[in-house]
Amino acid sequence: MSRRAARKFSDEFKQQMVQLYNSRKPSGEIIKEYDLTTSTFHDWVKKYNTSGSFKVADNLTLEQKELIALRKRTSN
Repeated sequence: MSRRAARKFSDEFKQQMVQLYNSRKPSGEIIKEYDLTTSTFHDWVKKYNTSGSFKVADNLTLEQKELIALRKRTSN
């Protein structure tokens, strides 16, 4: 099985996909129609529905943010 080349998607495109899903369009149909990977699609949905953002920093838990801050303090 060959790997697919990495593709970049705009936040606007990702938001449209999430809106389709949130409006009850089946995820399988969205994934097939737009040729997405299942894991990527579900990651977008989880991130956007949790924080309204696709950025990793916006989706960190409080504990993760505290750990990053602690690592920064100890490495300086």
